[in-house]
Amino acid sequence: MIELIPAIDIINGQCVRLTKGDYNQKSVYGNPLDMAREFEHIGFRRLHIVDLDGAKSKHIVNDFVLRDIASSTHLIIDFGGGIKTDDDVQKAFDCGASMVTVGSIAVTDPDRFMGWLEKYGAEHIILGADVRNGKISINGWKEDSTEDLLPFLQKYVEAGVRNVLCTEISKDGTLTGPAIKLYRQVMDTYPQLHLIASGGVSCINDIKALDAAGIPAVVFGKAIYEGRIDLKDLIELCPSIPELK
Repeated sequence: MIELIPAIDIINGQCVRLTKGDYNQKSVYGNPLDMAREFEHIGFRRLHIVDLDGAKSKHIVNDFVLRDIASSTHLIIDFGGGIKTDDDVQKAFDCGASMVTVGSIAVTDPDRFMGWLEKYGAEHIILGADVRNGKISINGWKEDSTEDLLPFLQKYVEAGVRNVLCTEISKDGTLTGPAIKLYRQVMDTYPQLHLIASGGVSCINDIKALDAAGIPAVVFGKAIYEGRIDLKDLIELCPSIPELK
């Protein structure tokens, strides 16, 4: 059964969603802590938090939001955005993250990424692989690298990475359906990965299609905020969500 992971993206301490990673196409949905508490009340156990200010600024900015959510809920949190230094990683864990998602540094400073993988363990490090036009994008999706997705993943899979969050940027925030073909290609090549698909989920049928394709996990946000997903359908798909029964 596919793992369901709601997302909270943060700008200026507010819960937001961008369209295709464009900071000028922003929808605001209120207080992140209120949203996290609602997710926990519904019965979700995981939460994906992205510090969009941090990703843009190249250092963690909204660590206070992470701390508030971690101290006020029992959610298992993975946190990303702006993690560039050893201090950033430690700050994220100190503020209550169980896992960190790291993308840009894996491109620009592979040795540093490998050091974090060794120090904290593969269960606590998620490799972020954000893709635009087939290339890995970095620094808050403001730059495209020369790295192609599958070769980029290969070197880290060989090094012990087990968790990968893959976002098709052209789909993100568009509610036009996920890039199932891309995720299936990743799973066919690296079946040992715990792949988390991200971007484009618009309705319960998109999640069912990812599940049918054998994708282990999915991150989604805008479809919930916009009322496109009926929580009763989530119960049917994932009966392990207890509070909704």
